[in-house]
Amino acid sequence: MRALLLALPLLAGSHGWAAELTTREVVSALFKAAPGSQLDLSGKDLRRLDLAGVDFKGANLTRATLFGSDLAGANLAKANLAGAVLDRVTITKTNFADANLTQATILRPNIFSSLEAVSSEAPTFAGAHLSGSQLSGRFDLANFRGADLTGARFGPKDPRSEELITGRVELTGCDFYGAILRDANLSRSVAKYAKFARADLRGANLAYANFKGADFTGAELAGADFTGAGLEGANFTDARGLDRARGLQQGFDGDSSTAPSKN
Repeated sequence: MRALLLALPLLAGSHGWAAELTTREVVSALFKAAPGSQLDLSGKDLRRLDLAGVDFKGANLTRATLFGSDLAGANLAKANLAGAVLDRVTITKTNFADANLTQATILRPNIFSSLEAVSSEAPTFAGAHLSGSQLSGRFDLANFRGADLTGARFGPKDPRSEELITGRVELTGCDFYGAILRDANLSRSVAKYAKFARADLRGANLAYANFKGADFTGAELAGADFTGAGLEGANFTDARGLDRARGLQQGFDGDSSTAPSKN
């Protein structure tokens, strides 16, 4: 179905209107959008807006800047966020299911209301397109089931400037079941007890990451680099491509009884 692109007439024609866009104007335009239509917010400056709980109805947000905005409980399912800036956003309970986040950045988001990670507060990226995206910060318990993370980078934008603040990406308990992580970079991430069952990790950089208790059941691992990774208690049942993965044996600290057998 052909998407209807809606304009915001109140500020149309002003070269600097994007910086003046308010929460009220965004919500009003979304409210007036007809079912099945698509609000065009591409390239707009939406930084530091309170958009908590807003239903974006699959809006076009390509290259939009949402730096520091509150998206808690917002529905961004099927929205187009390709190339968008989502740094420092609040994404508690945010729904990104099936959204297009290709080449987007999500750096140091706020997710949990306390220091404790709670599954009910974690965002969902199930089925989302995150190829070439960059994620850094704490994403514990987030849902990435079936997401396309081809070539995605999990880590600080500039390790030299952010190493002391967020040197590692926190992915403890994340669900990557069936996700595509080909050539993704998860090096030095903390992904304890994460679920990678049936995920495609071919060519992924997993060096020096912590995969304690992680589940790689049925995962595709050919070409994956586990050099220096912590693999205590990790499950590799029926994983494929073990003979072409690097660094697996050393990840078990020399305990051959728990190391996976190569097929």
